[in-house]
Amino acid sequence: MPRYSLDALTDLATRALARAGANPTMAETTARALVKADAQGLASHGVSRVPQYATHLRNGRADGTALPQIARAHHATVLIDAGSGLAFPACAMAISEAIQRASAYGVAFAAVTNSHHFGVAADHLAPVATAGMVGLAFGNSPSAMAAAGGKRALFGTNPIAAVFPTRVGTPLSIDLSLSEVARGKLMVAAKKKEAIPLGWALDRNGRPTTDPAAGLEGTMLPVGGTKGAMLALIVELLVTSLTGAAFGFEASSFFVDEGNRPRIGQAFIVIDPRALVGLDTYQARVETLIGAMLDDAGVRLPGVRRQALAEKAAVDGVDIPDALAAELERLAA
Repeated sequence: MPRYSLDALTDLATRALARAGANPTMAETTARALVKADAQGLASHGVSRVPQYATHLRNGRADGTALPQIARAHHATVLIDAGSGLAFPACAMAISEAIQRASAYGVAFAAVTNSHHFGVAADHLAPVATAGMVGLAFGNSPSAMAAAGGKRALFGTNPIAAVFPTRVGTPLSIDLSLSEVARGKLMVAAKKKEAIPLGWALDRNGRPTTDPAAGLEGTMLPVGGTKGAMLALIVELLVTSLTGAAFGFEASSFFVDEGNRPRIGQAFIVIDPRALVGLDTYQARVETLIGAMLDDAGVRLPGVRRQALAEKAAVDGVDIPDALAAELERLAA
């Protein structure tokens, strides 16, 4: 497998997206986010998505000319319209607005509508932690899971993420999809022609499957059964009913070339500890909990492994499968 430095891979992904029709800001912001995912060992949300995004741009499923705009704002709340472009510039605007508004009001809710796949949910929250604030992120996606008791796919895998800054060191960064695994893992397994474990997905007939392609055509299983399905319902409502974004069942799958513009939604909540107990007490409480967790030898703090991998990748670069590297080079040519 060829190895790329992070800068070289970012340049390659940027050129590939620009050639597909993304404007300069969209291409670079998206490429940086995808490469960051690869650096953290999250290949399912890394540059493996570039061919998919490029096809969506060329087929009109995403508008490469779109510039995110504030659609509505009121004190601590703001709604960003992504204009059916790729999600990353709109999410960056939402986070920037949320940090500013949380500084003024103590808390802020920033939402994005008419959006697209937003990658690693927790990565959007990195500037929140840098600002010494607590952040939450939510997003819906094209339907992949059934409601509790149902068989029809209605909800997406609907990720939830949170970041809690610490006094020193890596913030606590929590990121999970509400399916047993992220759907992107099935995409990667399908490309590699590898089997998936039972318990990840059902085929189109509702039968457990180890075939990732059959799982992509069927439904994902929610984490925790009914509880996971209920959490997916909460996220679905949070990012659509307050934003006007499309429900998961109204959006064509990300994994098909032809289809509609997804128009899905994301939402971010940012809380400034200074507006509550103050930064010192907040940090002391977080450190106390971390200490108690680390007293148990088996505990690994969320986000630490991803950060360590990212630091290593910044020096060593990342390996990309031969076929993907060839495709990226072709798209960028």
